[in-house]
Amino acid sequence: MQIIVRDNNVDQALRALKKKLQREGIYREMKLRRHYEKPSEKRARERAAAIRRARKLDRKRAERDGIR
Repeated sequence: MQIIVRDNNVDQALRALKKKLQREGIYREMKLRRHYEKPSEKRARERAAAIRRARKLDRKRAERDGIR
C-alpha cells in the first residue's frame, strides 16, 4: 500500500492512509487478532455474518421488487 504526500501535507496523507486501511478491513483484522479466537467461536462469528449478509440481501431484493 502506498500513499503519496503532496506539498508536505502529512495530515491529508494520513487521512488517505486511514481511509485505505478502513476500506481494506485492516482495522477489523487487527481487532480480531488481539486475542486468540477459538475455532468454534470463529465458525459461529462467520456463520452469523453470513446470515446477516443473506438477510440484508433479501431485504434489498424485497424492497426492489416491492417498488416496481
